[in-house]
Amino acid sequence: MDLMMKIKLREVGKRFNREWIFRHLNLEFNTGRNYAITGPNGSGKSTLLQIIAGATTFSEGEIQYFFLNRQLPQEKVFKYISLSAPYMELIEEMTLLEFLNFHSGLKPWMPGMITQQIISFLKLENATHKQIRNFSSGMKQRVKLAQAIFSDVPLVLLDEPTTNLDSEGILLYKNLVKNFCSGRLVIVSSNDKNEYDFCEIAINLTS
Repeated sequence: MDLMMKIKLREVGKRFNREWIFRHLNLEFNTGRNYAITGPNGSGKSTLLQIIAGATTFSEGEIQYFFLNRQLPQEKVFKYISLSAPYMELIEEMTLLEFLNFHSGLKPWMPGMITQQIISFLKLENATHKQIRNFSSGMKQRVKLAQAIFSDVPLVLLDEPTTNLDSEGILLYKNLVKNFCSGRLVIVSSNDKNEYDFCEIAINLTS
């Protein structure tokens, strides 16, 4: 599957009440490069990532999505995107196996991947049949990363991806990106260099 993806932002701005978070953003993201959206707290990093994901509306401007050189209809864009973010909710009444199987019914896993294999990559075999409500914050973050990275989509969005992870979890995150994000468009929102040191392009929202 050819995963060539392009996103164009033209004069995009976001306003909360009367305050503009950012304005006049003209950006282009292309498969083959990894991008970081950086800046201090309050600069709009997460907001911009949510806008690209289609989870938050923007106040002005235009965003276009292209796949294999064809522009995607806005109502179809979600099929091409996965997102991991600390504020995302998991279905805590489900076990890990149930949740990942449920997710794969919405967005299939990458070719050749099965749920049990993903659980093994996460090193959560002992929690396979445990309700997510009983997971630690670090375990939940591993699950959020997995449902984004292992989905068969050309665009992976990662918001503060090492939140709640210990040193072992951070190493796991880096290995997942290295081994499973090649050939896709990855955009990371972070002010921690350790989370996006693999990105070739950094976009600072305050500059």
